Amino acid sequence: MDANPNAATAVSSAAMADAMLPRRFHVARKRNETADTLTFDLAPADTSDGFSFAPGQFNMLYLFGLGEVPISISGDAEQTDRLVHTVRLVGSVTDGFADLKRGDTIGVRGPYGAGWPMDECNGGDVLVIAGGLGLAPLRPAMYHLFNHRDHYRRVSILYGARSPADIVYHDEIQRWRQQLDINVEVTVDHADLRWHGNVGVITPLVAKAEFDPANTTALVCGPGIMMRFVAATLERRGLASDRIYVSLERNMRCAIAHCGHCQLGPHFVCKDGPVLSHDRVRDILQIAQV
Repeated sequence: MDANPNAATAVSSAAMADAMLPRRFHVARKRNETADTLTFDLAPADTSDGFSFAPGQFNMLYLFGLGEVPISISGDAEQTDRLVHTVRLVGSVTDGFADLKRGDTIGVRGPYGAGWPMDECNGGDVLVIAGGLGLAPLRPAMYHLFNHRDHYRRVSILYGARSPADIVYHDEIQRWRQQLDINVEVTVDHADLRWHGNVGVITPLVAKAEFDPANTTALVCGPGIMMRFVAATLERRGLASDRIYVSLERNMRCAIAHCGHCQLGPHFVCKDGPVLSHDRVRDILQIAQV
């Protein structure tokens, strides 16, 4: 008997339907980071529904009646009782997060995408370089570095924000700065009277950072123009382009490379990224608005 020619299509459709089905999570905690940015702890509605993720991956968060958005996971991958996401209120769906209260239900699909190359960082120096809300996708990588500090040599965290009021995870950054085995530098574009730290763009901090170019991995996330200039500065200091990793979250909708909305050149950001080595995306980063 001939095989059913529609069998493969049926299996593919079933797998896709399963991938598009969100799981229910409850809001366990909600806190303000800045005037327009919130962090949520989410606990699974079914406590037997386990989950895990790699630093750098993202979830699709679904608000019933509004739609869904891709949001990087920003918690510790070794704490598996809840998911943590930091959300900026910038549109009709994300604005709905402002109304969520403890106990409310949202849908979660994921995790998706390629994460930060933590294994590749082993034994070497690590630079974590973030701009604005770009600190959120890097936060799980930092937790991994803290939890396994003896696996790495020098660790530097360089962070830039528009102003002191725009710094996310402010209290946590202060705790990080107290760790003697980690270098943490923060700069702001525009200071106020209470700010006594660095003022200016982040590239001077990158130019002064101590690292061995032959044995360093850089993890970079922020606005496209920031990542472009940071990568150029690192390369001028001798760091190979394939040891610089950037996160390119951009206009993702389905998260399974089906709709094509996040295609950048040969790459589907949701599937091939969002973390990609700079040598693979250098030309794309030169394009305005990427």
